[in-house]
Amino acid sequence: MASDIAIRELKSPIDVAEYLFRRLREIGIRAVHGVPGDYNLAALDYLPKCGLDWIGNCNELNAGYAADGYARVTGISALITTFGVGELSALNAIAGAYSEYVPIIHIVGQPSTRSQQNGMLLHHTLGNGDFNVFVNMSAGISCLVARLNDPQEAATLIDAAIRECWIRSRPVYITLPIDIVKMKVEGERLKKPIDLSLPPNEPEKEDYVVDVVLKYLHAAKHPIILVDACAIRHRVLEEVHDLVEASGLPTFVAPMGKGAVDETHKNYGGVYAGDGSNEGVRERVESSDLILSIGAIKSDFNTAGFTYRIGQLNTIDFHSTHVRVKYSEYPDVNMKGVLRKIIQRMGQLSVTSVPKISNALPRHEEGSSDQRITHAWLWPTVGQWLQENDIIITETGTANFGIWDTRFPKGVTALSQVLWGSIGYSVGACQGAALAAQERDGRRTVLFVGDGSFQFTVQEISTILRKGLNPIIFVICNNGYTIERYIHGWEESYNDIQPWKFKDIPLAFGAKETDYKGYQIRTRQELTNLFADKVFSSAPCLQLVELYMPQEDAPSALKLTAEAAARTSKG
Repeated sequence: MASDIAIRELKSPIDVAEYLFRRLREIGIRAVHGVPGDYNLAALDYLPKCGLDWIGNCNELNAGYAADGYARVTGISALITTFGVGELSALNAIAGAYSEYVPIIHIVGQPSTRSQQNGMLLHHTLGNGDFNVFVNMSAGISCLVARLNDPQEAATLIDAAIRECWIRSRPVYITLPIDIVKMKVEGERLKKPIDLSLPPNEPEKEDYVVDVVLKYLHAAKHPIILVDACAIRHRVLEEVHDLVEASGLPTFVAPMGKGAVDETHKNYGGVYAGDGSNEGVRERVESSDLILSIGAIKSDFNTAGFTYRIGQLNTIDFHSTHVRVKYSEYPDVNMKGVLRKIIQRMGQLSVTSVPKISNALPRHEEGSSDQRITHAWLWPTVGQWLQENDIIITETGTANFGIWDTRFPKGVTALSQVLWGSIGYSVGACQGAALAAQERDGRRTVLFVGDGSFQFTVQEISTILRKGLNPIIFVICNNGYTIERYIHGWEESYNDIQPWKFKDIPLAFGAKETDYKGYQIRTRQELTNLFADKVFSSAPCLQLVELYMPQEDAPSALKLTAEAAARTSKG
């Protein structure tokens, strides 16, 4: 009776599921990844009427990886799983998104609120009446948990969760019990968009921080800019680009920051990763008397085994929640507003001119009679083949480290999972990224993945075919887990894999001649010819390339980082 009265008081009653999905479309989401399950089926019925495409992945882990890739291209994504068995399968992907600041709205279809209150012995439970255990598991890898158990609170909770996901650039977890799906909420709220703007900094504090930064910046003789992943995740690339342009300072990126800076810009110097850097880059960065470090994530793989040699006394760190000037920290100051004011007030810098940075890329091995495809040859060559605005995805392992040596054309978006480093991530992420590109601007999507990693998540080739996506996938065939070999167990069988006929896999998934093209490349000349093929480069359909490389070969940065990881693992 009370609920009937509440519904009559609503100006424009709308079902909870429809409200949720209309909000997803409002913020730019056009497709939802996930796997159907009995507790989310009723909600899935609402997707078409809300203008959302259901992807339907092969499993929840892959769906989570795909949602991650989609979010890195579009800004945010959504994932739907079912209670218990489904959501737990996705947790590795969600943890990776939390670790690397990727905003995913994870919606979990649950048993009815009454079933939960009564502790009923339902399938997909632990059989102990505890319906909170899975929520608690996700709470530690979500920046907000919204439990839609009461329709009177549902709309408010949905809006708050979406805002937090966007602002904090991390996953949120939304429960949707099956009896709440068709409950009514106030549809009038949809007329007012969710406020996704950053909370403004306290003006007096922001101005003080800007003044402090400018004091040190004007006193410095050899300042530089170093850009990392959180500049991308927390959406300050416009400020970064304006700062690079206005200051004229030499600018570098950390490995996780690849793609954050226009690498064709005259100020761009290369990738800085401690001892994993080009010698000229390392000398220039480490000799700087002031480093403007924007969005740094100083993890082991991102610093080539913690080999950064830049002291805090010469560093100003800009983050989404604070700014640290040398050893003084200013909490609750977002870098976006600070960077904008620095650009506006900076004026002319009195920096001492420095010699031009030496070539930031390794020697290309031109003229070599060796036809083996080595990493030292491959990655600079890839840079010559890439096109403006490409999306390039690299898997944990040789590709993740090799891409450091690739000079990007303008507008390239780079996806990699350097911090979380879950093997197999990139295949699912490729599906999500290619889908995002198809929805929007048709950008070319390119994946480099190792043969071992590919075997983890190969099922998403099926989804790629079903959705008519056209990425170019290079499978690096080098007989197993190269990065693991360099860390430990070079000749041990646990680093071996069963060789697959990778080129034939799409055919096993039902690919037709018009859907797919496969290639097998064993020499430099063969790859050079393939890169020169205009039809291949136009990405007319899914294309998979078996790329054979020596088992013992790896990028120099990987070798160095693996040695450091091996030392760390031994204590």
